Amino acid sequence: MADLTKTHGALDYAAFWHRYLLAHRKPETRAMHYCGSLLALGAVVLAIATGDWLWVLASPLIGYGFAWTAHYGVEHNRPETFGHPFWSLISDYRMLGLFLIGRLGAHLAAAGVGR
Repeated sequence: MADLTKTHGALDYAAFWHRYLLAHRKPETRAMHYCGSLLALGAVVLAIATGDWLWVLASPLIGYGFAWTAHYGVEHNRPETFGHPFWSLISDYRMLGLFLIGRLGAHLAAAGVGR
């Protein structure tokens, strides 16, 4: 595996993105992330549409519920959320966006993840 550290042992985002993709090798893991991410966004939309802010609280439970189930049940690895929660959240939606526009394959290939 490539060196994941930059100066002073700190992980930079490019290295994190590479590691994130490696932690999402299986298409089933990625699919569960997409479902969780979209449903979490839907919960936020419901909160805005209905004024019921409990949906905002439900949003991360829904999103992470799908993601963590995928990591523990499918991928059999530790979610990146625990080490870098902000970068992990950004990467969840980056991965979803790249998938939706058909550009995720190039990123996966560059990280050494086969289809």
